[in-house]
Amino acid sequence: MALIAVGLDHEHANLDLLERATVLEHEWVKVLRTLVSHRNIHEAVFVSTCLRTEVVAVIDRFHGAIDEITTTLAEATGLARGEFEEHLTVHFDRGVATHLFSVAAGLRSVVPGEFEVLGQLRRALELASDEHVAGPVLSDLFHKAVTSGRRVRNETTIARGTTSFAHAAVESTLESLGADAPGAVVVVVGAGQLATGVVRSLLASEERIGRVVVCNRTLARAQELQHSLGDDRIVVADLDELAGYLTSARAVVVAAAMPEPLIMVPTLRGRGGSLLAMDLAVPHGVARDVDTLPGVTRIDIGVLQHRVERAIDDRREAVTAAEGIVAEDVEKYLEDQRARGAAVIVSDLRAHFDSLVDAEFARRASEIVALGDAPSELLRSVVRSVVAKIAHRPTTALKESAGTDQGVRLSEAVRTLFDI
Repeated sequence: MALIAVGLDHEHANLDLLERATVLEHEWVKVLRTLVSHRNIHEAVFVSTCLRTEVVAVIDRFHGAIDEITTTLAEATGLARGEFEEHLTVHFDRGVATHLFSVAAGLRSVVPGEFEVLGQLRRALELASDEHVAGPVLSDLFHKAVTSGRRVRNETTIARGTTSFAHAAVESTLESLGADAPGAVVVVVGAGQLATGVVRSLLASEERIGRVVVCNRTLARAQELQHSLGDDRIVVADLDELAGYLTSARAVVVAAAMPEPLIMVPTLRGRGGSLLAMDLAVPHGVARDVDTLPGVTRIDIGVLQHRVERAIDDRREAVTAAEGIVAEDVEKYLEDQRARGAAVIVSDLRAHFDSLVDAEFARRASEIVALGDAPSELLRSVVRSVVAKIAHRPTTALKESAGTDQGVRLSEAVRTLFDI
């Protein structure tokens, strides 16, 4: 069996394709079940965010698994395979660990070092584990990747300054509001991790926002956010009340996955004053033509790229340091995997030899007993010593070559020769 990661990300696909390839979280379970129903996929984790849709899996045949994953992605997104196949990135075995550890470190994020990705990876693993489609291989891989991601943020300055997509969005929002920011009403649509980051950044800003209205499909989730942040400037409402709050808001930030735009021209028509509409949703939650209305300005993920590029320039040294930590942690993970793999085959080989000895002793038990106690024990000791010496060189070679191409060939040969 081998590891593989297949997906679309912002480094290799444009925003329009990523929007259309996004799978809402309530549909992830169906994707996971479909993946492991295929003959070549044994374990799977699926994650789909605003800038990444990806499958990490334990597989048998490489090309068969690629085809099965691509077919599943096409079914889940409603896209024809030809629309996205050439934009897919594929990582295999060692490359999967390097890729996932880099993702967890924030090295593959639009904003280097952003925090949201750690929560996204944890959530994806939890869901796969709950569905019993993530086994020991992927659980260990994801846990080690998240641990490495935390280490990167603790030991480098990669997370200083603009620390997340939410933070970048709030900075742009406040910059656009300018002198009108103090005391302004800002509406945030959503109550998930991204929305929570937006609300937290708004409340922590020096501009002293007047009120933050959190509108969410599930009111209880918005109330949980309100309680967790404990700021009396937070007001919660359900989506049915959104239009009413927009009449007095200076800005709205859509930070929740939407199957279709939530804020459209008719939603805003007739309101007075200016409004900044910040669209962080994928697929987009604010219709692209709302800025045809007087006083309405729309900003989306693409527009945030300039601020993000400035953040990247400010932390080049931190990125280099983070890459060093990732390389170190990946090598340690791979060494652990090599040692574990060698331990399994060595244990199986020794158990096989022991079973042969025990079976032969059992078959000749009456003859051995007839020798008497002392000769019987001597015979057993000599036989086991000879078998241990025969096994010594194969087990040493398996341990020394673990994790190499030669080690794979030796393991396969041992299992074939001894039928284990």
